[in-house]
Amino acid sequence: MADLGQRKRQKVHVIIMGEPASSGLATLRSRWNMTVLEKRKIGNTGVELTSLGLGTSPLGGCGVSVPFTNFEAVVMKAYELGVRYFDTAPLYGLGKSEHSLGHVLRVNGVLGDVVISTKAGRILKPASRAKRAESLYGINWIDPLPYVDEYDYTYDGIMRSFEDSQQRMGVDGVDILYLHDVSGVWHRDSYDLYLSQLRQSGYRACDELRSSGAVKAIGLGVNETASVLQVAAEFDLDCSLVAGRYTLLNHQPLEDFFPEAQRRGIAIIAGGVYNSGVLAEGSKGAAAVRTYDYQTASPEILKRVEALEAVCGEFGISLATAATHFVYSHPAVTAVVQGALSTAHVEANVKAISETIPPGFWSALKAKGLIPEAAPIIASPA
Repeated sequence: MADLGQRKRQKVHVIIMGEPASSGLATLRSRWNMTVLEKRKIGNTGVELTSLGLGTSPLGGCGVSVPFTNFEAVVMKAYELGVRYFDTAPLYGLGKSEHSLGHVLRVNGVLGDVVISTKAGRILKPASRAKRAESLYGINWIDPLPYVDEYDYTYDGIMRSFEDSQQRMGVDGVDILYLHDVSGVWHRDSYDLYLSQLRQSGYRACDELRSSGAVKAIGLGVNETASVLQVAAEFDLDCSLVAGRYTLLNHQPLEDFFPEAQRRGIAIIAGGVYNSGVLAEGSKGAAAVRTYDYQTASPEILKRVEALEAVCGEFGISLATAATHFVYSHPAVTAVVQGALSTAHVEANVKAISETIPPGFWSALKAKGLIPEAAPIIASPA
């Protein structure tokens, strides 16, 4: 069991129709079907994140059509169930996600009650007059806004990206600004070029935005860990959104990344806790969603998933619940961010992080060699 004595735990304080939360959480939960999610702070930034955040990449039309009514229903269901952290980016739907998220939060009167993160590093330009940036995963946005994205990590590029995001969302600032896809895995041969842009002027833009209060925290939004530590050696990061690197199937960050992130005070927001699908759908899921890091899951991966499923079955919990709790249990992790395309997805995500883990479950996984002995665990995150 990890020593959690130094981890600050706080609950969401709720006031509804003039009745303070102190009148009884049981009453509130019964009346409003509300889950009270744990909150953790990002260093000394003043930013607090609920244990679960809603990622809006799927809602931007990532491979499927998403009507605005569906977007609104998903966001407000998340809010209803206690989620107070929402992540977006210019890339998602090429501006569509930012437009929709800002509008939903504003017209429903909850904008001031939530934490918002967006990203910089891409400029959206008219599709008829610009060349689209290459995407590592060849994202197929369905019914996006009529723009294409171009990489730009210079001072002017980051400032323009941030100001464009402000206008799309209708906000005067955001809580977290992530530098999107600052990664050698993503940019490959162009990585040194974009790092050079950051070193020459981009970091200065981030520092000015944070110092001015326009953003409260700066981080990276990436799918790998090496770039986080590389940038952190050159610029003071508050946090980073890292997708798919620490999961029930990937334990590498335990050895080097998490210890160094904790030493530097970098709060980790974990995305991709299902490794793009296989840890949600399981070994028997449909082939289209039985994926590992956006590729068809190999026989070796499926064999490990089957072993995990067997232990989950013994203890009567879902694989998704185990996957979510495993990641959130690490003290380096401040929050878990998950996408959703329906209110049912939101309900499942909230249930996964809210359910109680039976005693002995983690010990059973360790005994079978399915997770490392050194992996920190919490019996039941609230």
